[in-house]
Amino acid sequence: MERMEEMMKVVPLVLRTIFWVALMGLSGLLFHLFNRVWLESKKIRKKLQMQGIKGPPPSFLHGNLTEMHKIQFQATKGASNHADQILAHDYTSTLFPYFEHWRKEYGLIYTYSTGMRQHLYVNQPELVKEMNQCITLALGKPYYVTKRLAPMLGNGILRSNGLIWAQQRKIVAPEFFMDKVKGMVGLMLESAQPLLRKWEDYIEDQGGVTADIQVDEDLKSVSADVISRACFGSSYFKGKEIFLKLRSLQKAISQQGFLLGVTSFGFLQTGKQKEISNLEREIESLIWKVVKEREQECLETCSSEKDLLQLIMEAAMTDQSLGKDSAKSKSFIVDNCKNIYFAGHESTAVAASWCLLLLAIHPEWQDRIRKEVAQVCPNGLPDVNSVMNLKTVTIVIQEVLRLYPPAAFVSREALEETQVGNIVIPKGVCLWTLIPTLHRDPNIWGPDVNDFRPDRFTDGVSKACKFPQAYIPFGLGPRLCLGKNFAMVQLKVLLSLIVSNFAFSLSPTYQHSPAYKMIVEPGNGVHILIKRI
Repeated sequence: MERMEEMMKVVPLVLRTIFWVALMGLSGLLFHLFNRVWLESKKIRKKLQMQGIKGPPPSFLHGNLTEMHKIQFQATKGASNHADQILAHDYTSTLFPYFEHWRKEYGLIYTYSTGMRQHLYVNQPELVKEMNQCITLALGKPYYVTKRLAPMLGNGILRSNGLIWAQQRKIVAPEFFMDKVKGMVGLMLESAQPLLRKWEDYIEDQGGVTADIQVDEDLKSVSADVISRACFGSSYFKGKEIFLKLRSLQKAISQQGFLLGVTSFGFLQTGKQKEISNLEREIESLIWKVVKEREQECLETCSSEKDLLQLIMEAAMTDQSLGKDSAKSKSFIVDNCKNIYFAGHESTAVAASWCLLLLAIHPEWQDRIRKEVAQVCPNGLPDVNSVMNLKTVTIVIQEVLRLYPPAAFVSREALEETQVGNIVIPKGVCLWTLIPTLHRDPNIWGPDVNDFRPDRFTDGVSKACKFPQAYIPFGLGPRLCLGKNFAMVQLKVLLSLIVSNFAFSLSPTYQHSPAYKMIVEPGNGVHILIKRI
C-alpha cells in the first residue's frame, strides 16, 4: 500500500514535468517562427517594398492563404460553364482568381505570401523576358512546388536545378533538335492511323453518318505511342501501364493543392499520400523493367542508332558525379524517363484537344486546312518536306496555344539574391508569371484578344503582338521547353490528318470547364460530332 501511495504521488509530478516540457517546446517553436521565419519574411517584403512593389498585407503564419481561399471559393461559386461563353471566358478568373484580383489592385508586379513564403507576381512583358532569358543558375524551379511533384518527376530535367539540370539538358536537348524531329514524321503518321480507323468505326457503329465522340483519351494514346516509339524503342501498348499510372499519379498530386504548398493533416491526407507513394513505386518498377529489357537487347544486338533511353543509360554509367553508386544511377535513369514519358505526351495531347475544340467551333478554318493539305502534301499525307510548309496549320496551332496554353505558369525561385531587370530579388523569393494572362492582355494583343483569329500569326509572332516575349506557350530562354519542335510537328501531322479525313462540330454534350491539373486541360473532356469527308 505504501508503495502504491508513493507511486500516486510521483504520477502528478511526471505529468507536470511533461506539461512544462511541452509548453517550453511550443514556446520555443513559436519564438523560432516569429524571430527566424516571420521576421525574415518581413525583411524580404521590406526589400521588395523599398523598390516600389506592393501587395496584400499578410497575416502571421498564414500569409495571404486565407484571402486566397476566400477569393477562390467566391470565384468557383459564381463560375459559369456555358459553352456559348467559350471564347469570351477568361478562365484565369476562375482557376486563379486571386492573381487576377490582386493584378487589378496592385498592377503587373506585386508581392504576396503563402504561409511564411514570399512570392513575386511578374506579368510585365519586359521583366518576363528578363526573367526567362536569365542564364544564371541562381534562378531555378521553386523547391516547394517541385517537392510536391517529386513522385511524378523525381529529380529529372523538369524539376532539377543548377548543374544537375544543365547536365540533363545536355543529354536530352539534342534528341529534340529539328533534324531529329523531322526523322520522326513517318513514325507520327503510323501512330495516328489507328485513331483514324477507330473514329471511322465509331461512325459506322453510330449509324454510318456522324458519331459523337470524346477525343481526349484517343489523342493521349496517339501521343503516348509516338513518345514511346521515338524515345524508348517500344509501342504505347508496351508502356500503356506506365502512362495510365502516371495519369493516376498526376490526378492524386493535383488534388493536394500543390500549387499553394499547403499541407493538410489527418486520415484523408495520409491515405492520399499512401496512394501517391504506391503509384510512385509501381511506376519506377515498370520503367526499370523497360530499362533492363533494353540492356538485354543491347547485349544481344544493339543498333548504332541510339534513342533517348540508350543515351540516358550511357550517361548514368559514365557520369563522374554518380560514380559507382548504383542507386544514384538508377534514380538518374528512372527520373528522366518519368519526365519524358509524362511531358512528352500529356501536354501535346491536351493541346491537340484544345485545337479540335476551337476548330469544331470555327469550321471555316477546317476548310482552309483541308485546302492547304491538298495543295502541299503529296497524296494528302504530310511528309518530312511538306510538314514544314503547312502554314495554315501552324498559325491555327499558335492561336490555340495563345488562348489555351497547357502550361499555366512560368515559375522560378531565387536560389541566391539576383537581379531581374531593375528589381533585386532576395534569396528565397518565388517568381510567378501567369501565361494565359499575358496571352489575353488587350494592351499586348489588341481589342480582339478573346477572339479566335489565327491570321494574327500570319507574319510570325513578332507581328502578332506588341511584345513578342509575351507569347510563351513553351517558355523562353534557357528553360525553353525541349519538346517544342517535337510537339509542333506532331500537332501539325495529327491535325492535318484528322481535318483531311473528318469534318466536325461541337457536340451538344460538351461542357466548357478548363481545369488545372498540373497543366490546363478540358475538365469534362472534348466532345465533338464527326463525319467522314
